[in-house]
Amino acid sequence: MKDEYRLRLDKIEAALRLALPENPSPAWLGAVFGQHELPPGMVHGLVQPGLDLISRGGKRWRPLLMSLVCEALGGGDAALPLTPLVELSHNASLIHDDIEDHSLERRGSPAVHLLYGAGMAINGGSFLYFAGLACIEAWTAPVELQQRVYSSWGAYMRRLHLGQALDITWHREGSGVKLPGRGDYALMCRLKTGSLAALAAVLGVLAAPGALSLDRPLGDAAEKLGLGFQILDDVKNLSTGNPGKKRGDDIVEGKRSLPLLIYLGERGGSRPLVERCFAAARREGIAAPEVEELIAAMTDSGAVEEARLQGLLLVGEAREAMTAALDLVPAAGSAVEARRLLAALPDLISGGS
Repeated sequence: MKDEYRLRLDKIEAALRLALPENPSPAWLGAVFGQHELPPGMVHGLVQPGLDLISRGGKRWRPLLMSLVCEALGGGDAALPLTPLVELSHNASLIHDDIEDHSLERRGSPAVHLLYGAGMAINGGSFLYFAGLACIEAWTAPVELQQRVYSSWGAYMRRLHLGQALDITWHREGSGVKLPGRGDYALMCRLKTGSLAALAAVLGVLAAPGALSLDRPLGDAAEKLGLGFQILDDVKNLSTGNPGKKRGDDIVEGKRSLPLLIYLGERGGSRPLVERCFAAARREGIAAPEVEELIAAMTDSGAVEEARLQGLLLVGEAREAMTAALDLVPAAGSAVEARRLLAALPDLISGGS
């Protein structure tokens, strides 16, 4: 991230260290487990998988989005205590996603389940979801606002898992599954990727004073941003490769990404070619020559470029919608700077997770 975001990102990292410390204190044990007297070493196996993944970094754009929305509405740093709800949930979903997709790598290192075993990874990933909830109880806000945060988190987590279920169905069940259309794909991405972005924006609104009516328009705009981000992520996987992952590993996982859907549904692409390349990639891994063969076919057809333009269009529309919603509330002081940074954020985050 650019230097002008650094101070805010440093505050986010500090909030994450408090939420998931390397050396748990009695106070943390009491807040999370309701018992101060637990031996800290007892929780190592539960905490370590998530701590490992989080310590590898990441752009943290979701909590940054949350914090900037709050600041842009005059709330300053009031949303920072809610950082774990967004970022711990995101990392939990990554751990589970890698198990479900049989992924080998995440953020430049072996996937968590390969290091700790599937059992510990599943349990540690699930713990991250629930660990984030402890921040609500420590948040100094009226009870009715805390309840609204609980409700929002639950609704968006259910949507996220529904989107993941659709994605798994499409890319793990083989050729017998009907090819999803663009609308089906967009809905899946709005659920799977857009939900956490929407939650981030909604939490930013809820933490700011007197702007609760903007939760829906800003949440919808952030959801669209998540959709655009996912499309650009799909494109990057087939071009330069995503940070910390291998170019073409979506093919190894058999994903029905937007470039593939455009190639098959609108550019006259060969389904037998796709199925042959998918089968070889699943059997031989990323080194299978069929991975590059399929990437070349999709690229030459123009499908990859069309998907890229669609992603950029959605990112631009999301930025415009956010700006329009924020313009309904007067800005002064640090809120003006936050709005400028928020308007630049979509272009900054569109290259990776």
